[in-house]
Amino acid sequence: MKKLSLICLLLGLTGSVEAQDLHYTQIMQSPNLLNPGAVGVYDGWERVAIHHRNQWLGGSASFMSTGINADATLMKDVYRPKAHIGVGLHFYNDIGGASKFGSQIGGLTLSGILPIGGGSQLSVGIQGSFGSRRGDISRLVFDSQWAGSGYDPLLASNETALSTFTYMDASAGLFYQFDGGKSTFARNNDMKFQFGLAAYHVNAPQLRYRTGSSEKLERKYVAMLNYTMDIPSTLWAFDIQGAQFVQGGHYETMLGLILKRRFSEGSKQTGFKRDASIGFGCYTRIKDAIMPTIQVDYKGFKFGLSYDATLSAYRRSLGVGSLELAVSYVNQHHAIFKTRRKLR
Repeated sequence: MKKLSLICLLLGLTGSVEAQDLHYTQIMQSPNLLNPGAVGVYDGWERVAIHHRNQWLGGSASFMSTGINADATLMKDVYRPKAHIGVGLHFYNDIGGASKFGSQIGGLTLSGILPIGGGSQLSVGIQGSFGSRRGDISRLVFDSQWAGSGYDPLLASNETALSTFTYMDASAGLFYQFDGGKSTFARNNDMKFQFGLAAYHVNAPQLRYRTGSSEKLERKYVAMLNYTMDIPSTLWAFDIQGAQFVQGGHYETMLGLILKRRFSEGSKQTGFKRDASIGFGCYTRIKDAIMPTIQVDYKGFKFGLSYDATLSAYRRSLGVGSLELAVSYVNQHHAIFKTRRKLR
């Protein structure tokens, strides 16, 4: 129990083993965690996504991360590409461990999106967040509570209680997209490439877990790419995704490949294709886990389910793996915040 309690405290104070931030397997479902410049960059007018992750199933302690984010495009015209704005809201609740240590984060993202010709566009985003962290150290047990034949939680632990505190956070990102489908209506000739660089916690906020002491939330740097392509003259397409995270001496590398098969050809509405497909694939977190994934797209909805099979040494202490569910919806009919577009 002593070993488990120390592990739970460590994980509670760091947010994850690899870095100080929460993370998800289905990385493209929460673009605001990858790059603020990606907010508002998608085929549609409004988007909402819900993410839930139950980490280390079968372990003695529960770790759960739940997030909801929504973004919209303003002043976009799909027929006459011009500069427009993306705006997004996000909220994440990350809680777990025996101490029930929790991190709550909410914020606003603004992006400026500029078409630069030939199906390419460049965007810059800034993000401001408000964070809160809290935990109950009385739920843990320590050496000082050993009663000879077992641990007695009524004995004083002589440990200083964790403080509840808040902080402000700032992030920014640069994002590029090339959409090969903009130049043709041919069904089997779609290609999209996305690349971004971002910096999170640029103000390096202070985290005050105990009265009279603090530690810095390290800046995090993210490089990501996404390549999507239809396989010509077939019903198949594939997504290749990758992300590199660097934060305070910690490194996390994620790679993914999803193979999709359309079971319904999508028609174009206001310039956007509305396909229905099912996809199977796998992500990997280098030196940590492999994550089989299934995705279903249907009329603007996307459902994703993945399972992290932990391969590293953490498997022996923390359980067999993690389960993650992602659900999103993109409004591709017409913009809520503007009058209905007329098809030309």
